[in-house]
Amino acid sequence: MAQDIGQKLRVTMAFLGAVTRKDLAAAFRRVNPATSFDVERAHKWMQGRAHPRELRLYEDWAKVVDVGRPGAWIADCELDEFIQAICTRHNCERDTLERISEPSRRSLAGQRQDASRSLAGTYACYSHAWSPYFRAQFIRAELSIQSNGPQGVLAQYSERLPTSRFQLEGPLVMAGRAMHLDLVEPSGDGRMFFCLSLPTPPASVLAGLMCGATIIGPDAQPSVTRIVMIRLPAPSMRLRSAVAYLPSQTSIAGDLASLGLRIPDPAAVDDGVGAFLTGGHEAGLDQVQSPCHRALVDLFDPIWLAGAMAQQRFGEA
Repeated sequence: MAQDIGQKLRVTMAFLGAVTRKDLAAAFRRVNPATSFDVERAHKWMQGRAHPRELRLYEDWAKVVDVGRPGAWIADCELDEFIQAICTRHNCERDTLERISEPSRRSLAGQRQDASRSLAGTYACYSHAWSPYFRAQFIRAELSIQSNGPQGVLAQYSERLPTSRFQLEGPLVMAGRAMHLDLVEPSGDGRMFFCLSLPTPPASVLAGLMCGATIIGPDAQPSVTRIVMIRLPAPSMRLRSAVAYLPSQTSIAGDLASLGLRIPDPAAVDDGVGAFLTGGHEAGLDQVQSPCHRALVDLFDPIWLAGAMAQQRFGEA
């Protein structure tokens, strides 16, 4: 199974003295003019958002580094093994090779951190209620994302349940091709895991899957639901204080409007959010497809940008 592909490519660039991905592509073409190595795809590979799937490309890579190992080994080996093989074969100093490749790693980490911090704000969250006492209802929650200094980005998720306020917190992590939240209850044993599609600017909406166990009910049932998190222009006291459970016929657009988000086409918002939340393939399995997530982005990006521009014009007035 391919692992550490982005880091291995950066080490390869350092070994070759390549400055850009184009230089790296040229090295692949020298060993195979018909190589499938592509500069644009290499950008995703080096970000960890994807990895090459063609064995032939790994065979080309094996020729580029010339460590006497097959392409499959390049894909599957540990990063330390890869570095050591290059150093042993070509009499390179490991410290020098790692130092040369390190700035690119720091740059990538910095890009991810900047992207995470750009998400700072308050989000209204809508998902299916898990409790058997509120079956077929939606549940509204609040997600707050804020910078936590050197510790990275902190997320807080809370629901105003009839019994008490349920709150979880933990780090936000962008890893591979998704964004993850592994949140725990500071003063209890509650825990939920969120796997969300990677957001793109202006991050008007986050969407994906939430997994955990029922909180209100006779049994703690493992559960998973689709969830939509819509960015608000400002924190809302109503979002923090109103009871989380919503009647099944609640208009999400109307609820968002009551939380301070201007909605020019309520029907489109209700249809778009409803389609996402009720999507899926079969009972017990729900996987979010990219077009489904993109439809939400296309719906809310114009709303968010229009509001931001209006606020900017108001500030200039």
